[in-house]
Amino acid sequence: MRLKTKYAESIKPALVKEFDIKNPMLIPALEKIVISVGAGEGAKDQKLLQNMADTISLIAGQKAVVTNAKKSVAGFKVREGFPVGIKVTLRKEQMYAFLDKLISVALPRVKDFRGLPRDGFDGRGNYNFGLNEQLMFPEVAYDQILRTHGMNITIVTTAPDDKQAFKLLELFGIPFAKGK
Repeated sequence: MRLKTKYAESIKPALVKEFDIKNPMLIPALEKIVISVGAGEGAKDQKLLQNMADTISLIAGQKAVVTNAKKSVAGFKVREGFPVGIKVTLRKEQMYAFLDKLISVALPRVKDFRGLPRDGFDGRGNYNFGLNEQLMFPEVAYDQILRTHGMNITIVTTAPDDKQAFKLLELFGIPFAKGK
């Protein structure tokens, strides 16, 4: 809730001033955050897949769903309907709570953290980045996990371009790497 209040009180006015936005409906905002994990070899082991889903659910504060393959791909030894990953989509309060936890608790716990890469924008105002392991989150107990795995986090915004999305996320306090 802290970030939601910060958005309404200080981020929105800053964006209006910087980008000279006349219509209040065009002010960039966060839409959703998607956390996804590719199962990889874990897709064959139901116990490992369930452990990964439980871990992501614990981190997100919302139940994760197992995603299945839409097509068969012989090169990857995957059949249609075969479990290939886990994902959870956060919106509204859960989204702000997760983002707050990510910025203030999880990322500072990463060893040798130099900031998130600036090149994760997709051209439409959305930002993607990956984390190498789930142990940086305080909810995850080391002895409860069967195997460490990374995750991809996608932050979807209503910004029309990357410049506005970058400014929005920067004002939220996302630690971007120094440089270009």
